[in-house]
Amino acid sequence: AQIGCFVPAKSAKMPIFDQIFTRIGAADDLISGESTFMVEMKETNVALMNATRNSLLLFDEIGRGTATYDGMALAQAIIEYVHNNIHAKTLFSTHYHELTILDESLDKLQNVHVGAIEKNGELIFLHKMQEGPADKSYGIHVAKLAGMPDKLLKRADSILNKLESENDFTVESTESYTEEKYIEEKNENEASEIQEEQLSLFQPEAVSLDSNQSKILKEIKNANLMGMTPMDVMNIVFKWQKELNKKG
Repeated sequence: AQIGCFVPAKSAKMPIFDQIFTRIGAADDLISGESTFMVEMKETNVALMNATRNSLLLFDEIGRGTATYDGMALAQAIIEYVHNNIHAKTLFSTHYHELTILDESLDKLQNVHVGAIEKNGELIFLHKMQEGPADKSYGIHVAKLAGMPDKLLKRADSILNKLESENDFTVESTESYTEEKYIEEKNENEASEIQEEQLSLFQPEAVSLDSNQSKILKEIKNANLMGMTPMDVMNIVFKWQKELNKKG
C-alpha cells in the first residue's frame, strides 16, 4: 500500500516502512564466479546488516542452495537473529517443516501456510492463507502437474515414504537467544582466542620459509578465491605448485 501496490485483504493495518529488503530467487553469477548459494548469502547479509525494526524483510527459501542440515541450521539462525536482534516485520517462506516448531520459543513468530486439498488423487490449491504450519509438501504432486512420467513419480513416492520413515532429525528449539546470550557467547569466544594466543608463546618456532615460499604464501593469503572462476582457481593453484617444486 505504501508504494501503491494492491493489498489482497478486506482491510489491513500496516506501518510505514523505512526500507524493504527482499531475498527472492537467485542464480549463479558466472561473471563474478559466485555460486547461487553465495549470491543468496550476500543478499541476505545486506538485509541483516542494514535493516532496522521499521524495515520489511521478505526471505524466500533461504538455505536451499547447500546441504540440507547446513541450510536448515542457517535458516533457523537467521530467523532467530531477526526475531531477537533486528525486530523487523519479516515474511520467511520455507519448506523446512522442522522449523515450524520455533513458534513455541519465539513469541513474535507465527506460522501460516497456503491451503491445499487432495481430491480423487488430484491436488487443488486454494490460494488462501491459513493459520498454522502446512502438514506436508506437495512436490511430487507438482511434478505430476508438470507432466513427469508415472514410473518416475511412483519411484519418487516410494523413496519419499522411505525417507520419512527413517528421518529422525528434529530442530533444537531456541530457548531464548537474546542479545545478552549473544554477548555471553562472544565473550567466551574472545576469552578462548586469548588463551590460544597465550599457549602459542610456548609452541616451537615455525619453520622458516625461503623468499619464494614466503611470496607464494602471501599470494595465497591475498587471493580472492571467491571472486575467481573454477578455471582461474585451478590455474593459480597449478602456478603455485609449479613454483614450489622448483629447485632452489
